[in-house]
Amino acid sequence: QVQLVESGGGLVQPGGSLRLSCVASGRIFSIDAMGWYRQAPGKQRELVAQITNIGSTNYADSVKGRFTIARDNAKNTVYLQMNSLKTEDTAVYYCNARVRTYASIGDYWGQGTQVTVSS
Repeated sequence: QVQLVESGGGLVQPGGSLRLSCVASGRIFSIDAMGWYRQAPGKQRELVAQITNIGSTNYADSVKGRFTIARDNAKNTVYLQMNSLKTEDTAVYYCNARVRTYASIGDYWGQGTQVTVSS
């Protein structure tokens, strides 16, 4: 009914940059908050950044000043610009969106994209 597809992950050296994208598609009426979470091996999934439909943002302390979240409401797309990457940023990054369809409201997840920061 609703699909989220991430792209942009990969391998980067410490200090480098990556940009993640996530497109939502399906029977969408509107999207409330969109965000990025990550899960490193052996750790719980954690919130990285979130943005509301009016552009209010929230970041994990560990990424403040390095990561920037943005969205294009016309394209149902959320982005995560990641700069000054550190080895501890290595994780699978998941896109999340709270989506209103014409019948219901629910939280949807992408399949995840691997980000590896290593020299």
